[in-house]
Order: sequence, then structure tokens, then C-alpha cells
Amino acid sequence: MSDTSENETQTINRIAWRILPLATLCYLGAYIDRQNIGFAKLQMAADLHISETIFASGASLFFIGYMIFEVPSNMLLHKFGASRWIARIGLSWGIITILLAFTKSVLMFYILRFLLGTAEAGLYPGIIYYLSLWFPAQHRVRMMGYFTLASSIGNMLSGPLCGWLLSQHGFASLAGWQIIFLATGIFPTILAILVFFFLPERPETQTFLNNTEKKWLIDTLESERQHVLQHDTRHANPLSAVFDIRVMELAACFMLISIASYGLSYWLPSLVNEFGVGYTTNGFLNAIPYLLGTLALIFLVPTVRKGDRPLYAMLAASALGAFCFGLSVFMHDNSSRFLLLCLGGPCIYVLLPCLWVLPSRFLKDAKAAVGIATITSIGGFGAFLGQNLVAWARYWSGSADLPMLVPAVACLILFLMIFKMISSSQNKKTSDKIASETI
Repeated sequence: MSDTSENETQTINRIAWRILPLATLCYLGAYIDRQNIGFAKLQMAADLHISETIFASGASLFFIGYMIFEVPSNMLLHKFGASRWIARIGLSWGIITILLAFTKSVLMFYILRFLLGTAEAGLYPGIIYYLSLWFPAQHRVRMMGYFTLASSIGNMLSGPLCGWLLSQHGFASLAGWQIIFLATGIFPTILAILVFFFLPERPETQTFLNNTEKKWLIDTLESERQHVLQHDTRHANPLSAVFDIRVMELAACFMLISIASYGLSYWLPSLVNEFGVGYTTNGFLNAIPYLLGTLALIFLVPTVRKGDRPLYAMLAASALGAFCFGLSVFMHDNSSRFLLLCLGGPCIYVLLPCLWVLPSRFLKDAKAAVGIATITSIGGFGAFLGQNLVAWARYWSGSADLPMLVPAVACLILFLMIFKMISSSQNKKTSDKIASETI
């Protein structure tokens, strides 16, 4: 290895150790917060005397608030800086989650879920945009993979944690679902304080890198920025990213991933509950698909870096996900059905870091903030659909198994979309090659 590559590796590793732990903890907390509702439902719906479908509608209002305020929140993050804005997000989301523990009516539940989505809007796209300010393109897939570990680890931890908290029903005269909201609301409040004081802003203002490392990083990122800007023939207004066809394609992909992800995570506790196990056992069984997802992110994603490899990885993951989720519907024994879901779940987590390396190839600066927020905003609608579709599938079919057709169909449509994107990419490369040879 040359001295140049050694210095590059050392610089990237130093940056990763400095900013990824806090950024990853924020995302981990967000995923625990999003999955707590699936476990709280096991008691909360009965205590509030509401049906499965009404509860699902209220729970999914989180994503309506999230979707509406995603783009404005990311623009404000670009203006005020990551540490201040992400700290604001963590503080407000923690307070509202704690208030959910004192829900007394359906209306209060609906309002708080909407406000929670509004408070948390901008966290995920904001961190993705923030990471693009620190890591050059050749390292971005790997770093996005490590960051995405937070979602699988969050789901993995939230199962046993929420299952155990739910079993503490009666402690301090509180219901189990109330304890869940109190515990998961304190965590982001503490994170907000840590982020405000310890999350560094842009590389130009930091001192943890020496002058040589800082110069290499700034020059590399600026070179990539200029390359993108030279090839950006679209309007300079950052809001023009909202109407970019490439942004819309990635938004549709993320929406399908969200349908599959939230359809699975919201319904899995209910499905496992049909096995006749206790709350704590339910939680540990729920952790298995996400443990496998964590291993897939650690060992598979770092091998996908350049060119069209992220697209091919997405093609394979969506195909396997569609097969596993679809086949699980037709399995009649719990072991086979659960095994297929354990294999299908990790496919969703392989999709995410591969998707998030793509926007930075054609978006920079404020347009990147707006474009990434647009993608996640539309993806939030997918999460809204995922939670409601599985509830309605259960309602109309009367089966706890049929709802898994929702992530199966989402993965199948995603497979077809990715196949089309790969074909278009290959056709463009062929056209460019013919044009260069002609010249």
C-alpha cells in the first residue's frame, strides 16, 4: 500500500471514529422509537378500546408529519448546521414520545403521533447529507453501510427491550406500553445534549484532523463537488432538485423499501404473538431477522462500492426479499414461516446503503439537502402505506400470515424498477462508447 493510500485510510478512519458513533446513535434511537409502537400496540389498543385498523392509522400519522416537514427541516439543517438542528430534533422527539405515555384518547394518540413525525422530520436525510460533507465518494457506500447498521441494530435491540418493558406491566402503577414510551423518550433527550456539544460541523472548522489530512479531505470533496456542478445542466435553484427525474426514481425506490421495511417491523410482533409466546420471548424472536441484517451489512455491503455494483446488489436483494416474503404466506408451520422472514428481513437492510450512495453522484450543496429530503419524504409515505396495508390485509383476510404479501409485492416492484435502471445505465454507457469511438 502506498503512503498516499495509507494516509487516506488513516484520515477516513479518524473521521469515522469521530462522527459515526454519535450519528449512528441518533439513527439507532430513531429506529427504536419507530418500532416501539408495534409492541405498545399489543396492550395499548385494548386499553384505548380501538381496533387494529384504527390503531394502525393513528400510528402511521407519524409518517404524514414526517413527510410534510422533511424538506423544510433539511433546508434548515443546511442553514443552521448539523449539531444545532439535530439536537433540536432529538429534544422535541424525546419530549413528545414521553407525552405518548399519558395518552388518554384516540384523538390525543392521533395528534401526538402526527407531532412526533413533525418533530423527527429531517433526522434521517439530515444525517445522510451530513455524512456526504465528510466522506468522499469512494468511501461513502461503506460508511453508509456502517450508518445503516443503526437501523438493524435498533430493530434488534428494540425487540428484547420493548418486550421486556411491556412485561413490566403494573410497575409504578403504569401499564407496560406506558413504560415503553417513557423509556424510549428519555434516550433521544440525552442524545440531543451530546450532539449539541460534540458533533462536529464541516471539515473546514475542525481541529481533530492535522493540516495534511484536512487539506486532502477538503480538496477531494471540492473536486467531486466541481465535477457534479459542471455536469449539472439543471436550474441552480436548490428546489429544482424536487423535480429532478433521478430524484423521483430514487424516491419511488425508497418508498417501496419503506413499505417492505415498516410493513415487516410493524406486523412482526403481532405475527410472532400468534405463536403463543410471552412478551419477552416475542421480543427476542423479533431480534433475529435484524441480527442477520446486521451481519449482512458488516460483511456484504463493504464489497459494494463503485460503478453499478450498488444497483446489482439492490437487484439481488429485492429478488430474494420478494421470494422469501411471498413464500412465507403459504407456509403453514410457524418455524418455516419465521425462517423465511428471517431471510427476507436482511434484504431490506442491504438495500438502504446501496440506495443512499446514488444521490451524491448528481447532487451537491443545498440541492443535495433538498434532494435527499425529497427522497426520504416520499419514502415516509411508503412507511405510512406499509403500516396501514398490513393492518388492512389482516382485517380483510382474517389471517395473520397474509399481511406479508405487502413487503413481497413491494420488493417485486422494486426489482423491476432496479432492472430498468440497470438497463438504462448500460444503454447509456454503450451510447457514450459509440460516440467516443466515432469522434
